Amino acid sequence: MVHFKQLDNGIRLIVKQMSGLLSVTMGIIVGTGACVESDEEDGISHFIEHMMFKGTKKRTAFDISDGMDAIGAQVNAFTGKDMTCYYAKSTSDHAAEAFEILADIFLNSTFPAEEMKREKGVVLEEIAMNEDTPDDLCLDLLSKAFFGDRNYGRNILGPRKNVRSFKKQNILAYMADRYTTDNIVISMAGNISVEQAQELVEKYFSDLPAGSGSYRAVEVNLQSKNLSKKKDIEQVHVGIAYPSMKRYEPLADATMIVNAVLGGSMSSRLFQEVREKRGLAYTVYSYLTSYKDTGSLVIYAGVNADNYEHSVEAIYSCIEDIRRKNITEYEFKRGKEQLLASQIFAQENTSSQMLLYGKELIYSGNIYNFEDRVKKITSVTYQDVLQAIEYNFDERYRATAVVGKVDRHL
Repeated sequence: MVHFKQLDNGIRLIVKQMSGLLSVTMGIIVGTGACVESDEEDGISHFIEHMMFKGTKKRTAFDISDGMDAIGAQVNAFTGKDMTCYYAKSTSDHAAEAFEILADIFLNSTFPAEEMKREKGVVLEEIAMNEDTPDDLCLDLLSKAFFGDRNYGRNILGPRKNVRSFKKQNILAYMADRYTTDNIVISMAGNISVEQAQELVEKYFSDLPAGSGSYRAVEVNLQSKNLSKKKDIEQVHVGIAYPSMKRYEPLADATMIVNAVLGGSMSSRLFQEVREKRGLAYTVYSYLTSYKDTGSLVIYAGVNADNYEHSVEAIYSCIEDIRRKNITEYEFKRGKEQLLASQIFAQENTSSQMLLYGKELIYSGNIYNFEDRVKKITSVTYQDVLQAIEYNFDERYRATAVVGKVDRHL
């Protein structure tokens, strides 16, 4: 059962009841992230997410974590390119206590000066860790090569100089503009009654004044660059990006099947050809990112430096074969089954369901419908997949990134 309610102030609540379980995941999702940040704000969405856990009007940072641990609950958050999510997972009998702490974090954080100073150090260490993780560094570099320095090309963590410069007034100004009631969705999934969910949300959120944030356009100008970063490491990390489908485009599901055939699983072309047959890589895969304004199909591999050129040749060979529409009926059916199974598996996980229903409301304003989703995937034809290939792998907009002991681009 799915229940939707919009409070008078504009906040939306979605509840997916999963009565056979003993737990519930509760999330507060805000439709903001790195893609709408200005140059001066770059990294602030992520920094705010960190600071939310550093004390409220009635709790210290320790009180927050201790309060959750005392009831066996889990609390966390993450920042993306176009959304930020704060969530807690608890046993059903402790849902009220867990949501009270989650709401306190979201509504009453005070951003103490000493905590801000300490947390800047934590985020700076996170940036350093990212730079010491070559696969993450490669994919961040690829985003910049594909999208440029702004919008979807931004590194979520932001530059060091920005992190060091953030002040409390910057946080409050950004939140006043982006953390508005029309831009907030509260999503719950698991064994919780509609009555309790609605009562909790109204208790803590109904007094928030109605408001709407300023519209921030995201201008996308694909850069099609080839970037590299020399690093004294054993492997060479390779990233390739092509333009792909925006979110909710008619051929989006067909494109997902194309990705499944190319590099979405152990039976995919990339895994079988590059790893299993040639032994050139331990990790090789492809994935899709779909946003409101744009999308990308990304190929990644971590390879031995001595095999760099052979690996790149093998990857492009797989891509070219797909571009020529050399996909069998069996691969098409297998890819479709993978896509259907992923939807079914998500139905059995409270965290996945909380995010699924919450993101659908944030992104489209619609209520996710599992039956309709399955029908859409089932209706994808082999010809749809061949047509989708034509909208991917456009060499004019290809971007690449390489990290490792190499002196040349892809």
